[in-house]
Amino acid sequence: MAKLLIDADACPVKDEAIEIAVRHGAEAVLVSNGGMRPSRYPDARIVTVAEGPDAADDWIVEAAEAGDLVVTADIPLAARALDKGAAVLGPTGREFTPETIGNALSMRAFKQHLRETGESKGYNASFTPADRSRFRQSLDQMFKRAGRS
Repeated sequence: MAKLLIDADACPVKDEAIEIAVRHGAEAVLVSNGGMRPSRYPDARIVTVAEGPDAADDWIVEAAEAGDLVVTADIPLAARALDKGAAVLGPTGREFTPETIGNALSMRAFKQHLRETGESKGYNASFTPADRSRFRQSLDQMFKRAGRS
């Protein structure tokens, strides 16, 4: 059975992801560096990794298998998960694919350069109800495409 791996530290759609995974009969796994209360997420397995800049990312990539689904806003993690054959969705409902990940990585590097040179302050757009709705629809569609409905 496939699983849903959630990069949970700053994920705004944990509840929605778990709900949809359970509906499709998939295991939901929340991966974080700490601070997660198991009682808040009784339908998910919670994995706490050691402190470190990429410890959660590394765990997710190690655990991911072809056909699994990964939820993350971290573009380098998305690229690594795609390399393992997982499907990847951002919390705003944006799907990362082998065809789009190169552009996403390039834009990330460009924006980082602008922040480092002071050309951009690096403010992120607010997370909206429309983002949450788009995420729910996209994750449900990904499960259906994968044949797990």
